[in-house]
Amino acid sequence: MPSTNGHGLKRSVLWAILYARVSTDEQARSGYSLAQQIEALREYAAREGYEVLEAVQDPGQSGASLERPGMDRVRDLVIGGGVSVVLAQDRDRIAREPAYHYLLKREFEEHGTKIRALNDRGDDSPEGELTDGILDQLAKFERAKTAERSRRGKLRKAREGKVIAIHTPNYGFRYNATRDGYEVDEEAMRVVRCIFRMVGSERRTLYGVKRALEWEGTQTPSGLRSWHIKCIRNYLQEDVYKPHTAAEVTAMVEAGQMSAAVAAGLDPDENYGIWWFNRRRTRRTQISELQRCS
Repeated sequence: MPSTNGHGLKRSVLWAILYARVSTDEQARSGYSLAQQIEALREYAAREGYEVLEAVQDPGQSGASLERPGMDRVRDLVIGGGVSVVLAQDRDRIAREPAYHYLLKREFEEHGTKIRALNDRGDDSPEGELTDGILDQLAKFERAKTAERSRRGKLRKAREGKVIAIHTPNYGFRYNATRDGYEVDEEAMRVVRCIFRMVGSERRTLYGVKRALEWEGTQTPSGLRSWHIKCIRNYLQEDVYKPHTAAEVTAMVEAGQMSAAVAAGLDPDENYGIWWFNRRRTRRTQISELQRCS
């Protein structure tokens, strides 16, 4: 009777786990590259004589972290024993950080499992590991340079008075045709104006605003019936909804936050909302600490 491991697998068979990952929610929703990765890995496994134990996918997961549901599944399968190899299309599908890749490699080796990527350049020799390690560091450097160039480009566009399009615009707005500016969504903006009126003129509490919106059956931006007070508070704090004079906006030029050409084109008799690029609020909280008595 053939011997088996904890999975009930025949030890004489070379078992492979296929691993595919995409890094953003958009790719996950569209299925971009996941099916292609798995197909390429199945073809490779068949050529090399591997039987596929399981094809694991990590949709919408970043390779900069090891905290991924799919990778957790792969690690559990490897710990179960009997797995010959974990296959990925590219080395950065396993992990974008070379240190994480090294950690997984050593962890899998303890259970007799290897990591293989279709774009591996080296082999299992010290020279081969050195080659792949150097290439991993070069790839990390190139990603960092690309991210920095992208950040500088976005910052330049923001200083030119353009909006940097993300997943969704601020509630009450929609992107223009070129996706570099805002247009008012009158139906949604009516709700925003209502919130400001209830707080500013009617002096209602945030909870009172929440109850009023829900009693009227007003849906949240995501289509829900229940409003969160934090969401309402955020609207009241956003500069994009607040009126700023042309003089206030012009002061941003002196601070290096906007180009002079954009400020010069403003109507001095009008008020403007301000959309900020890459600005995050900070919050202070009090924490208790145990003090030793001397």
